[in-house]
Amino acid sequence: MKKKVPAGQISHPLIHLFGELMRLHYSQYALDTYKALLALEASLTLDSTLKDLVKLRVSQINGCAFCVDMHVKEAKLHGERELRLHHLAVWHESTLFTKKERAALQWAENLTRISERGIHDADYAAVRAHFDEEELVALTHVINTINVWNRLNVAFATPAGSMDGLMGLEKAGLI
Repeated sequence: MKKKVPAGQISHPLIHLFGELMRLHYSQYALDTYKALLALEASLTLDSTLKDLVKLRVSQINGCAFCVDMHVKEAKLHGERELRLHHLAVWHESTLFTKKERAALQWAENLTRISERGIHDADYAAVRAHFDEEELVALTHVINTINVWNRLNVAFATPAGSMDGLMGLEKAGLI
């Protein structure tokens, strides 16, 4: 357990994590919450390709360099084609994604940007055309969970690539 630093004080503005600087190593605090997020992710039975695409797209939208880096590497390790990863930022115009993937990506964008326009019945109908109820709940949990991870890593400045060794991501062969 780390020594508590009172509100209004900063123990170290940046700390080292495997040679990289970050504001706070958040997994050391609220450990039960951290473990619960990991357990939630592990319990979701959505197709791994969909998970990878959605996590990467949401991370792009939220500007989380750590998560973009991690999810590109994970997708590559799971066999995703590099061209599709390059097209993900422009998936609306790309022909490389299935109708189901496109529905998942649109749902991910709608939920991630919920404050901009809300969720309309037409949005729900569009995603339900491709996902049964159980799949849709799992997809929504994936989207919500990656939004939490993005916000943690952006808030505490987790450096991209800083956990590659622990997570086995160096095997992706990306520098």
